[in-house]
Amino acid sequence: MKADVLTLNAERAGTIELDEGLFGLPERADILSRVVLWQLANRRAGTQSVKQRSQVSGTNKKFGRQKGGGTARHGDRKAGIFVGGGKVHGPQPRSYAQGLPKKIRALGLKTALSAKAQSGRLVVLDSIALEAAKTKDLVSKFEKLGITSALFIDGPEVDQNFKLAVRNIPQVDVLPVIGANVYDILRRDTLVLTKAAVEGLSERLK
Repeated sequence: MKADVLTLNAERAGTIELDEGLFGLPERADILSRVVLWQLANRRAGTQSVKQRSQVSGTNKKFGRQKGGGTARHGDRKAGIFVGGGKVHGPQPRSYAQGLPKKIRALGLKTALSAKAQSGRLVVLDSIALEAAKTKDLVSKFEKLGITSALFIDGPEVDQNFKLAVRNIPQVDVLPVIGANVYDILRRDTLVLTKAAVEGLSERLK
C-alpha cells in the first residue's frame, strides 16, 4: 500500500510503500487489549505498603481485664479495629509483572500500526528535523498538518531541536523507533512516522 509523504510544512514530498504485513492487518481488539494490559501491568512499581499489626509501634501489654470489663476481650491496642492499629490484609510490596509471548507483542504492534493506517490517522513525514527549537513555530506547523493529539516516531535518534520544541505542547509525544509501543500509539489520535521510522519498524518487525 502507498502513502503520501509530507513535510512539516504540510507540503507533499513524494510517496512511500508501506508493508501490508505491518500496515494492512485486520482489526484485533483482543490482541491490542492483551498487549496494553501487559504493558500497564509491567509499569506498576508494586512498592505500596501499609503497616500490619506486628509492625505498628506500641506496647504489647494487655490493656484491660479478660473478663468483667463489660466489653469484648482484647490483647493490645495494635489490632485493626482500634485507631492507630495495624491495617488488616493491607497491600504489601509485590510484582505485578506479567508474561506475554514475543509473537503476541509483535502482532500487537503490527495491529496498532494497521489500525491507525486503516482509520486514516497515519501521517508519514519526510523528516522532523528543525533548524531551531522554537515551540511557537512548531505549533503553527502542527496546525497546517491538522495535528492536535499525536505520537511522533522518528528513527534511531530523535532530532534534539524537535524534542526540545515539542516537550511543552500538550497531547504530543515523541519517541525513537526502538521505543514504539502499542499503548502510546493508541492513546493519541494521530500516529506520525518519519521515513526513517517506517524503515526501522520494517526491520524490527520482519
